Amino acid sequence: MFKAVGMDAPEIVVGLDIGTTKIACLVGRKTEHGKIEILGMGRSDSLGVSRGVVSNIEKTVNSIRTAVDEAEAKSGVEVNVVNVGIAGQHIKSLQHRGMITRDDAEEEIRQVDIDALIDDMYKLVMLPGEEIIHVLPQEYIVDRETGIKDPIGMAGVQLEANFHIIAGQINAAKNIYKCVHKSGLEVSELILEPLASSSAVLSKEEMEAGVVLVDIGGGTTDLAIFYDGIIRHTAVIPFGGNILTEDIKEGCTIMHRQAELLKTKFGTALPHQSQDNEIVCIPGLRGREPKEISVKNLSSIINARVSEIIEHVYYEIKNSGFEKKLIGGIVVTGGGSQLKHITQLFEFITGMDARIGYPNEHLSSNTNINVTSPLFATGVGLVVKGFDQYEKQKARHDHVARSHSKKLSGSFFEKIRGFFDEGVE
Repeated sequence: MFKAVGMDAPEIVVGLDIGTTKIACLVGRKTEHGKIEILGMGRSDSLGVSRGVVSNIEKTVNSIRTAVDEAEAKSGVEVNVVNVGIAGQHIKSLQHRGMITRDDAEEEIRQVDIDALIDDMYKLVMLPGEEIIHVLPQEYIVDRETGIKDPIGMAGVQLEANFHIIAGQINAAKNIYKCVHKSGLEVSELILEPLASSSAVLSKEEMEAGVVLVDIGGGTTDLAIFYDGIIRHTAVIPFGGNILTEDIKEGCTIMHRQAELLKTKFGTALPHQSQDNEIVCIPGLRGREPKEISVKNLSSIINARVSEIIEHVYYEIKNSGFEKKLIGGIVVTGGGSQLKHITQLFEFITGMDARIGYPNEHLSSNTNINVTSPLFATGVGLVVKGFDQYEKQKARHDHVARSHSKKLSGSFFEKIRGFFDEGVE
């Protein structure tokens, strides 16, 4: 955490969303009303990332620097430390139960005990090359009494918890860390992108009622299911908005740039919403005849791929076991959610209510910069998560002995940081 340059500012948090199509850097601070004010935002094309994973270090570093420089210029804040999102096809999740036995049954359960239980989960044996990113407690069990959300203050010998564990390839995280490091920045936290997006676009009521967050990015579609205020299921589907552009490029035999423009200006997820006689004219290459493309044909190409993505999402919803309990329906966010009639197609295929998720749940009305587009859900969420993390650490520091207030040494992020502290480039 650091302060804005040249003024006695409250704590500043920076979110860095390293996506497949764009890199966005958002600088935010918390107002006295607890809302987030975005002071500045920088954006650049992401040239070195493929399907959520870094594929070219140098290009990614240049894109990060461009976005960060723009955010610094607009906010008047010098950026040193960032919260970074992690996504990609390598992410997977599993359920696990952990248990510790306490020495003194009379002494009440403290944060230290919960930390010890979570720390134990980081020691789970994973496949070679995989490490645990997040350990998310779902419910606690004290002396076989189930359904406890917060056991602090209770008496008991046996403390158990059901955990949702998110794991990923350590090399993918090392590459993200290396890119940020080479850009002259430090990483405060690595945060799973669907968790960040959900904190920006979902309300507490929706998370209680049961809701599916679907974040359609350029390279991947991230999914998170919440029920009873707790995350229950996460998944990453290796298709996003870029594959739609590729389909249009191939199907209409046009250039990539023209395909992207067609998708954003004339694309729709429902072919029957287009007029039969609607034609778009595309200029020919170097004096060649212009190309005529039927809008109905265009939307048929888009519909086929979007339907496939939604079928994958629906499979994950059914697989989670919560399909019948999700009163809040589906919230679609990310750049891909801007496609016309996408919520109607979600409703048609899944039979569930759907809405577009705008990242204004925690934004202050003072925010002059336009970051309310679903494009910036992950970036805003990384800022929100950064403040959550800062407040948790502050509370822990106030209530727990110094020896227990440091971060968990076994965590995924600490291992990567250690790898770089040893001088490995």
